[in-house]
Order: sequence, then C-alpha cells, then structure tokens
Amino acid sequence: MVTQLTPQTDTSIIYPDSDGQPMADNTIQFRWITVIYYNLAWLYANTPNVFVAGDLLWYPVEGNNKLRQAPDIMVVFGVEKGDRGSYQQWRENNIAPQVVFEILSPGNTQKEMNRKLLFYHRYGVEEYYLYDPNKNRLTGWLRDENWLDTIEQMNGWVSPRLGIRFEVASDTLLLYRPDGQPFIDYVEVQQQLETVSRQLKQERQAKATFSAQLEQERQAKEIAEERAKRLEELLREAGIDPDDHSP
Repeated sequence: MVTQLTPQTDTSIIYPDSDGQPMADNTIQFRWITVIYYNLAWLYANTPNVFVAGDLLWYPVEGNNKLRQAPDIMVVFGVEKGDRGSYQQWRENNIAPQVVFEILSPGNTQKEMNRKLLFYHRYGVEEYYLYDPNKNRLTGWLRDENWLDTIEQMNGWVSPRLGIRFEVASDTLLLYRPDGQPFIDYVEVQQQLETVSRQLKQERQAKATFSAQLEQERQAKEIAEERAKRLEELLREAGIDPDDHSP
C-alpha cells in the first residue's frame, strides 16, 4: 500500500539540490528526456497548477534527505508552476508526482531500475513509463488500487492522466498529444518557426510591393489628371472649348 507520509519538524536538515549524477549518459537519452519534457511543458503551459520538471530531486518524506529519487521527467497535478531546487513533497500539499518517465541508458542496471520501481510504487506514483531507446522498448505501469501493475499493451496506450498516446514503431517511439499532434523536438520547432518567419516576411514584402505599385498608379493618375486639367486651361485661354466635339 502507499506509505502515509508523516511531516517532521526538524528544520536543520539540508535537502541537496543535486545528487552528483549527470542528467544523461549519452545524446540519445538526453534528446528523449528533453523532447518529452518540453512537449509536456508546452502541453500544460496554459494550465494552472500543473508542474512539469526534468531531473529534479524528489524528497517524499520530511526529515529524511537520503530518501530521494530524480525522475527523468515528472508531472505533478495540483501544485503551482515555478522554479524549485528540489521537490520537497511536504511543502507541496503532500502531493506526489502522478506521472514519471525514465529513459534507460546502457549504464542503468536492472537492480537500479527495480529500486526505482519500488520507490515509485511506495510513494504514490500513478503512472510510470520506462523507455529504452537503444532497444526501442517501452514498458509502462499503472496504479491499480495500491500497486503499480504492468500495462500489458503499450502500443496505442493512452495515458489516463496526460491524454497522450504512445505508438511503438519499428525503430522508434512516437508520442502524440491529445489533439493528435505528434511530439517534436526543439530543432523541428525552430525549423518550423523559421519557415513561418520566412513566409511572413515574404508576405510582408509582397504586400509592400503591391502597396508601392498602388501608390505609383495613384501618383501617375494624379499627374495625368493634372496634365489634362492644365491642357483644358490652355485650350480655353486659346479660345477653344475643350467640351466642343463638333467637326
């Protein structure tokens, strides 16, 4: 069953913001961590009281600074957004992260991952997703009453909390937002922004060119009208009626 956390009162205990471990062991792991983190952060950017963090130490029990874990990504519903040195659960209305992600690297051992699973089970995580990008293997666990049970079929699975869909393709993992849009990385976002920026610039240039052409036509019309008016005046001064069209 989920352990009930009992607040302590010792304020002299220091809860370090770092465990001395790197965020990622390689570029693949780092890329997956950042892709999932940023897409979830974008997904909930305008949703109050949803906190998304990457590689942040989580201390579930006050008074014990040895009991901690740093999920690669965690999502917490019911707490304010904002920067934190660590997630000290007793300072967050005692709300545990509901969803956590881990991206496996070759340096992770089975024993280490078993300890993480037990930690997430014991301290109230509702959904736990583990992805091995080197083997393209996705595993998930969902809380059933008091236990994290393995999700039997992850291909096509939709997260109950996040609403995102998991698709395991032949060579990679695909993630989709609730609106059906795929997760994309920062490079793709930047490329799309640059494309849109170029298109807007071209549209502005086209509008400027069109406006310049209209201005030239207006000026030419004014000049022609002024010349016609001056010609009429000269004809009248010469005693000729410009309105007389008789042969």
